[in-house]
Amino acid sequence: MKICRVQEIRELDRQAGKLYGIPAAILMENAGSAVYQVIRRETAVAGSQCVVLCGPGNNGGDGFVVARLLQANGAQVKVFTFSGTSEYRNEAKQNLEILTRFPVSIASTQSITKIKTAIRNADFIVDALLGTGVDRPITGIMKKVSEVVNGSGKKVFAVDIPSGINGDTGQEMGTSIKADFTVTFGLPKAGNLLFPGYERSGKLYLSHLSFPTTLTDNASLKIQIPEPAAIPARKPEANKFDFGPALVIAGAANYYWAPYASAYAFLKTGGGYVYLACPKSLIKAIARQGKEIVFQPQAETKTGSIAYTNKAELLELAQKTKIVVIGPGLSLDEETQHLVRELVKEIEKPMLIDGDGISAIARQPEILRTRNSPTILTPHVGEMSRLTGKKSEVIINDRIGILQATATHLNAYIALKGPHTLIGCPDGRVNINVTGKTERQAGMATAGAGDVLNGTIAAMFCLGLGIDTAVNTGVYIHGLAGDLAAKEKGPDGMTATDILNTLPAAVKYYREYFKQLAVDHAATIQMI
Repeated sequence: MKICRVQEIRELDRQAGKLYGIPAAILMENAGSAVYQVIRRETAVAGSQCVVLCGPGNNGGDGFVVARLLQANGAQVKVFTFSGTSEYRNEAKQNLEILTRFPVSIASTQSITKIKTAIRNADFIVDALLGTGVDRPITGIMKKVSEVVNGSGKKVFAVDIPSGINGDTGQEMGTSIKADFTVTFGLPKAGNLLFPGYERSGKLYLSHLSFPTTLTDNASLKIQIPEPAAIPARKPEANKFDFGPALVIAGAANYYWAPYASAYAFLKTGGGYVYLACPKSLIKAIARQGKEIVFQPQAETKTGSIAYTNKAELLELAQKTKIVVIGPGLSLDEETQHLVRELVKEIEKPMLIDGDGISAIARQPEILRTRNSPTILTPHVGEMSRLTGKKSEVIINDRIGILQATATHLNAYIALKGPHTLIGCPDGRVNINVTGKTERQAGMATAGAGDVLNGTIAAMFCLGLGIDTAVNTGVYIHGLAGDLAAKEKGPDGMTATDILNTLPAAVKYYREYFKQLAVDHAATIQMI
């Protein structure tokens, strides 16, 4: 499913009128009708009391349509606006004028007391305050209203996006309304899918309005929720080298988990054979847990990281493998960091770079552009900051835009880790991974979870998926393992070890229930 930014949905609205002759009045009527249909599906309408909060602009206009349809179907409706009725224009003004002829209470007020009283007596609330265009913190009466709505305990239906959520970033603009149901229009907005906007939206519905598929499935729209891909079947006559080998270059003094987790996750997810090149002093400890790993002991620097003298051996070993994972727990030792940059330039195999490997590349990111084989980066926001030179808060406020530009510029696949991991592609596409429950998202915030992801993606590639699909599916499987672990352990006590140990069950579940997973995935956003 395609996802759009605020400016892109405005362009779709414009094209609907210019190319297909669909007037804005019809789009507004369709929008209001879609919200009404969801309300009717989720609660009783006839005999109910409801409050419709209408802000300025078209979001408020949609609210007027909703109010009219609710009243026409037996609800007692109170509408509140927060500016003079003369402030409304075009279709919003037209729908307000129509509504004034209905037996609906319409009040323009700045009195929070009146609104509190009405909400106290209401069965549900319709949030048509601000819509997707919010780009500054909410203050004044809008902030007070949001606080009253959130404290009311009443069921809330949001029009397009919960008020206070930025339509492009999903960030709260100071405060936001917590909806139980959100009905978005045309296409989902990025802010509907990114946290905290996703969590504030409740159950998400979508109406395409009257848009033809030539608009909603247009190739120019680069953001999307990718469909799950089937993992190729394992043939009975296959051997371990049909699903590998992979090479993991990782580890330094006191960093035992990262090399172990990256290599062992590869095996746990279905990879057939993995080499782990790590400092020789680590092998005895790691081998206690990862006996199936094939160790390649490396000469060490004075600080206990991989020495530059290993370069020729590592280049030779890499040529025997299908994919190379480099960086987890390597340390910031200057000699090792220099080695990483040399290996990234010279290894002619698909390569996944994580952790300290990203820190090494951040010194010379342009070397990624010269690689002839695919490159995957798996940064968290802090590592993305080092890679781009942008502050973390800047990235958080424009995750999609910065990811898109960086993946294109560096000619790399970038899985920007976090709640609803984003995957940027060299061709400018951005895939949003929406698998997993909210509690899983919290449980995944644990040290070492990202190391498990490295081996999972590498295994998906060695199981026969293309790089693009392997990244998407690896992120999906990793999240599914988190789901299963959180269901058993709960998010508070969940560790990266739990995620690692749940990988076989996650792959088994994915294979056995793939058709249902595809259906459930498609139902992440309910269609109206």
